[in-house]
Amino acid sequence: MYQRPSHKPQTRDKKPIPPLDSGGLERIALRYVERFSTTRARLVTYLQRKIRERGWDGPERDPVEIAEKFAELGYIDDRAFGEARAAAMGRRGLGERRVTGALREAGLDEADSAAIVPGVEDRAIETALAFARRKRIGPFALAPVDRAQREKQIAAMIRGGHGFALSRRIASLLPGESFDNHD
Repeated sequence: MYQRPSHKPQTRDKKPIPPLDSGGLERIALRYVERFSTTRARLVTYLQRKIRERGWDGPERDPVEIAEKFAELGYIDDRAFGEARAAAMGRRGLGERRVTGALREAGLDEADSAAIVPGVEDRAIETALAFARRKRIGPFALAPVDRAQREKQIAAMIRGGHGFALSRRIASLLPGESFDNHD
C-alpha cells in the first residue's frame, strides 16, 4: 500500500567542515580566480573571510602573500580588471565619478586607477549621451519636459556619475535636438 511521505525534513549528520590549512587556502584562492575576474584586494578580502568562517589549522599563511603570488603568475591583473570594469560601466552610460568609485571599491591602487581615469574622462560626453539615451533624457525624451522633470533628469545623471554642467546641458535639449548644435 502507498504511504504518503512525511513532511519531516530528513536530518543527516553533516560532517563539520575542517579548518583551513596553507594548501587548502591556496586551493580556495585558485578556485576563486578561476571563476571570477578579481583584484588582489578582493582576493585578500575573500580569503580573510574564509579563514574567519572555517578557522585555521597549521602554520600561518598571509592571504596578501597568496594574492601577490597569483599576480606574479598572471592569474590576477588589477589594471586589466579596472579597464574592463571602466569599459563596461561606460557602455552602461555611467560617468567618471561612478567609475572611479567602483575602482576604489575594487581595491585598485592609485597607479592603476590613474592610468584608467584619463580614458574615462575622454569618453565623458559619449557615456553621458548613452546614459541619457537609456533613461530617455533630453534629446532622447519622447516629449518636452517641464522644469521639475528636467531637474529630476539632471539629478539622475549626476547620480550616474556625470558632472553638473554636462548633465544640465544634455537635459536642457529638446527631444530630437542634436547635442553638437547646442551650447
